[in-house]
Amino acid sequence: MITSKTNQQLKNIKKLLSSSGERKKSGLFVIEGVRIVREAPENLVEAVFVSEEYQGQVPSSAACQVVERKIFRELSDTVTPQGILAVIRRPDWKLRADEYLQEENPSGRVLLLDGIRDPGNLGTMVRTAEAAGVRIIFMSPDCVDLYNPKVIRSTMGSIFRVPAVVSDLESVIGRMKKQGTCVYGTSLSAERSFRDADLSDAGIVIGSEASGVSEKVLSAASELIRIPMEGKVESLNAAVSAAILMFC
Repeated sequence: MITSKTNQQLKNIKKLLSSSGERKKSGLFVIEGVRIVREAPENLVEAVFVSEEYQGQVPSSAACQVVERKIFRELSDTVTPQGILAVIRRPDWKLRADEYLQEENPSGRVLLLDGIRDPGNLGTMVRTAEAAGVRIIFMSPDCVDLYNPKVIRSTMGSIFRVPAVVSDLESVIGRMKKQGTCVYGTSLSAERSFRDADLSDAGIVIGSEASGVSEKVLSAASELIRIPMEGKVESLNAAVSAAILMFC
């Protein structure tokens, strides 16, 4: 049993929880909770840590290290620790992205995220993308880290099943258009309603919560669409907008 705060493995976990740079450098991130640990692909699991009172909830196939209750609570990133966390290797979706961009007239929806900064929004979009059958997600480099603990929690396990890669969106859009894919940028000033567009085999661009899609990315898009709104509402939450368009 681990009984010391100075244990090097626990120090490494704290770094992974707090630093996107550390996650990127190491290629590792941390997940927490019984359900998501059970859903993690075995080939990606580096190590499992469990609080002493939760040993019975460890997935049967996972070897784990027991951590003293008080120390585990200090280690946890959640208000109410579930007593189990795991260090995971980041999935490599680059090959899947390259395969998609090399296809001619590819099928399926694609989500392109430009400058999404809110972790809860990003995680919710990944989860919704799985539910809507989105094929792949491309994210601009200034999006919040996909492996941020708050993002991970919001995905509810979809992080392991939805291909998501960081890319230059202008370049990706250019390649998609050459493939014959229409890429729709979302803009409050667009004249065309999303109801008049066929989004079944298209790219959908969602912009940041504060300022929407950047001008450069909007200029690269094939067409611009908007979500008509009534009343005095000026805009929708980014995750809500994405959900509407992914399911239409």
